[in-house]
Amino acid sequence: MSRKNLTADRPSQTASAVALPTPGMAPRKPREASATRRRIGSVAWSSLPPLVFVAILLAWAAAVELFKIPAYLLPGPLAVFKRLFTDAGSLWIHTQSTLVVLVVGLLLSVVIGIPLGLVIALSKTAKQLVYPPVIVLQLVPKIAVAPLLLVWLGFSLNTKVALVVLITFFPLLMASISGFRILDDRFLYLTRSMGASRWQTFWTLRFPAALPVIFSGIKTSATIAITGALVAEFLGSNSGLGYALLRASGAMDTEYMFAILVILTVIGVILNYLVEAVEWVLTPWQRRAA
Repeated sequence: MSRKNLTADRPSQTASAVALPTPGMAPRKPREASATRRRIGSVAWSSLPPLVFVAILLAWAAAVELFKIPAYLLPGPLAVFKRLFTDAGSLWIHTQSTLVVLVVGLLLSVVIGIPLGLVIALSKTAKQLVYPPVIVLQLVPKIAVAPLLLVWLGFSLNTKVALVVLITFFPLLMASISGFRILDDRFLYLTRSMGASRWQTFWTLRFPAALPVIFSGIKTSATIAITGALVAEFLGSNSGLGYALLRASGAMDTEYMFAILVILTVIGVILNYLVEAVEWVLTPWQRRAA
């Protein structure tokens, strides 16, 4: 074959190569339709929790109307929400008192529990000296300790905060110990071989690896903190949602009791979302993985 014929064949070969579809290319319309379906599916999935909540309210209202349940046994949701607005002033005062106890007690648990968990996780001496007394303290029923706190600290904010700390401290401590121990030793050997100091290894490797477990413990402690605050206000207080709930129970004011329960539920949900928001900010690698 001559050189002229080879040159003449090149344009046709090039044209045929351009005309062939590139592997991996998809039509534009199916891709856009798939993206639209994903967005609709994401919106529908995100809408499930509020829809379940609405379904529960509707089932509650239907059960009250269908079975003619007396209001002193189970008031309807409309009556409860109406009570939330009519008694908003007193409920807000009691809510503020409970929120102070929750926030201060939970912050103290975080400030004490996480560093102590780090010390126990990394020091064998601390594990032998500190961990056994902590276990013994956890085994003591907190309801039995509460009267002693009243004797020692009196009817004050300190008593309620101390009880919240006692209840929330242990789950956070255990989560911190587990989190700081979760790192594989092979990563530590790798960082040491690269010349990293202990401080650099802690901030760039051990602490980020422990954060998801620690935040799991904080979520658990935040949920239990509400129970601790209520127990403290039951035993001795003249303010707070626990105090208001106890008085409403004595007066058989069921609507007011359900209004308090709604507020406590909202507080628990907000606390959980706040912890998740902080975790979202401090753990960007989990966002990428998700």
